[in-house]
Amino acid sequence: DLLVRLQEMVRYMQRRAPSKVKISLETDDTEIPVLLSGPLFDWVIENLIRNALDAMDGEGNVTIRVSDHQRQIIIDITDSGKGMPRHQAKKVFRPGFTTKKRGWGLGLSLSRRIIEKYHYGSLYVRHSEVGKGTTFRIILRR
Repeated sequence: DLLVRLQEMVRYMQRRAPSKVKISLETDDTEIPVLLSGPLFDWVIENLIRNALDAMDGEGNVTIRVSDHQRQIIIDITDSGKGMPRHQAKKVFRPGFTTKKRGWGLGLSLSRRIIEKYHYGSLYVRHSEVGKGTTFRIILRR
């Protein structure tokens, strides 16, 4: 059940987030059975939430919205962080690209690879606006 996995990740990350950050899960579904590699999928979600936390400077919201459709499952992870300009959003999945002082710039490229190669889905920047935040979208195919 995808929702159980996501609820566990939200709880796990909320305990590690600053006190002024709220991480929430929104869905109209009660369960969404899907075949996936649990540890790899969890790592992707953790990486996306950690990036969101880094972009928010200690306060804000991270919202995970899940919608179940006949042929696909859509997962939007939205933060209220710094956002990024369009030219930067096009580069974030390149290995080695980073805006941080620490890290190797491999998290998003590895996340995309896990979603595409292991789960036959897609991961991309759905929307980002400087000063307002970013939404990453994961599409898992049925």
